[in-house]
Amino acid sequence: MKSVIQAVKGTRDFYPEEMAVRNWLYGKIREVSQLFGYQEYEGPILERIDLYAAKSGEELVKEQAFVFPDRGGDLITLRPELTPTLARMVAQRQNTLVYPLRWWSFGPFWRYERPQKGRTREFFQWNIDLIGVDSPEADAELIAVCAMFFEKIGLNSQQVGILVNNRRLMESQLEQIGIGERLRQQVFRLIDRRDKMSPVDWDAYAQEIGLHVEQLQKLKEMLSDPELWQMSSELVRVFEILEEMGLRQYVQFEPQIVRGLDYYTGTVFEARDRARDGRAILGGGRYDNLVADVGGNPLPGVGFAMGDVMIGIVLEKYGLLPNLAKTPAQVLVTVFDETRIKLSFALAAELRRAGISTIVYPEAVKLPRQLKFADRIGVRYVLIVGPDEEAAGVVTVKNLTTGEQENIGRLEIVNWLNRHLPD
Repeated sequence: MKSVIQAVKGTRDFYPEEMAVRNWLYGKIREVSQLFGYQEYEGPILERIDLYAAKSGEELVKEQAFVFPDRGGDLITLRPELTPTLARMVAQRQNTLVYPLRWWSFGPFWRYERPQKGRTREFFQWNIDLIGVDSPEADAELIAVCAMFFEKIGLNSQQVGILVNNRRLMESQLEQIGIGERLRQQVFRLIDRRDKMSPVDWDAYAQEIGLHVEQLQKLKEMLSDPELWQMSSELVRVFEILEEMGLRQYVQFEPQIVRGLDYYTGTVFEARDRARDGRAILGGGRYDNLVADVGGNPLPGVGFAMGDVMIGIVLEKYGLLPNLAKTPAQVLVTVFDETRIKLSFALAAELRRAGISTIVYPEAVKLPRQLKFADRIGVRYVLIVGPDEEAAGVVTVKNLTTGEQENIGRLEIVNWLNRHLPD
């Protein structure tokens, strides 16, 4: 037997059932984004690699990006994230846009990583950002978007949590234990990897980047202090705002959250399953220098991104994936015989103009075969127009769920279906 060509490693096929779930997720994302007044936008799939080289981090650029030369010799990448694209788009029209800017997007991204649970090489991602405001209130708004999204899809605060920290707070704390700017980014990467390494390996990594034993001990104490957030006026304000919005139950301070990307400057956050199963559901934070880094004038921003893979795993774990209708249409119009094909297609066109999704069986085969097809694809109502129906000016409507059927006047069929079809 011939072997079937397989999909590219790390990609997914979206059969209609999976596509229905993806569209449902997209609908919830759109709903929440618009509730907060955000506008949808999109950027290109291809970008120059130097767009990411400035601030996204060496690991993303050198190890995770799909990079190739175009015919002109420029290095091009399939986009691994959207925030640098957003910054570039804002910089290009910086003087004509109205601030604060609230934009969101949902589209495909690629990272060359080892596929595993919660991680694929191709994925769909929600990106949402507030540009032009440098305030704790703006940070709180983006965290509130996360929390309201969880509410909308049925995840409660006992199931998921949003872990929040602040890079400026961490920088000041690192300074106090003698870790200056020279080692700061390396220590942030160290903190970011704490949950991903064994304690022994993590200690060894800390010493490898230049921390001595006393600094490492003080760093561990700092990362174990649940009240450290009270030393950050920004975080105090963020938590106060979320309390007033009735969303504080989703949020907690977590000093180990620093985010791996180099462009974050202030508040950072991740959402996770409370049981700590799997990877982060989403992550983001404040980035006040990125627009300037891509050639624009300095402009503050805050945002987050959420991939579709991990949120799907969490929803499945808690039994919250929707049971979506699998049927492609509400009605199937049968073809009684060759002489009545045109009649069937005319009836179907009338139903579609009335907003009723309708399939016509594409050939004149025996009626039982058409009914079996309708039943297998989940259509409830089948319409039959044979010689008797045509002569009497009626349509036979068969309900495949109950087995009942009745004759409806040809001119009344649209109104009858609108009364009986589910909303």
